[in-house]
Amino acid sequence: MEPSESVDVTKLLRAWGSGDKEALDALTPRVYNELRRMARRYMQNERAGHTMQATALVNEVYLRMVDVNGANWQDRVHFFAVSANMMRRILVDQARTRASARRGGGAHRLNLDDAPEVASPLRDREVIALDDALELLAGLDPRKAKVVELRFFGGLSVEETGQILGISEQSVMRDWKLAKVWLQREMKKEK
Repeated sequence: MEPSESVDVTKLLRAWGSGDKEALDALTPRVYNELRRMARRYMQNERAGHTMQATALVNEVYLRMVDVNGANWQDRVHFFAVSANMMRRILVDQARTRASARRGGGAHRLNLDDAPEVASPLRDREVIALDDALELLAGLDPRKAKVVELRFFGGLSVEETGQILGISEQSVMRDWKLAKVWLQREMKKEK
């Protein structure tokens, strides 16, 4: 995104946060492609055959955002960080719903002809395990957890992550490396 376009997006976000519905109409086409890119990135980390597509994920985020009144948008990077968090929450909630249904909430017989489908619950467990580990990390070191959320889930650059968190790029990279090691260790414990 060009710097002048980024400034325009920030102005529209602030106007929308102040209650200007026309600003939301002008904002939507300017951020939609970036939201789709983020959603595609999320979806490539999801299990094969996931029922939600990138467009549906963007639409769900949009519907939740429209209901937000009086948001204090700092800038476009802040907006995309919040969007990344919403995408993560939507996908984790879906994974938890599927996992609870498999534990008896909507039990059905598995036909052996459906054997390829048996592998799909593993992906849901991985998403839930990552989310659980990230929640633990947030309790211990909120900044590291936020770095992971912005970089991994939001697809933000080191520079953008540093801008949002108000830290240097070196700090972002240090937090990123330490958090990845910690999360991998935690996720192995849960298996």
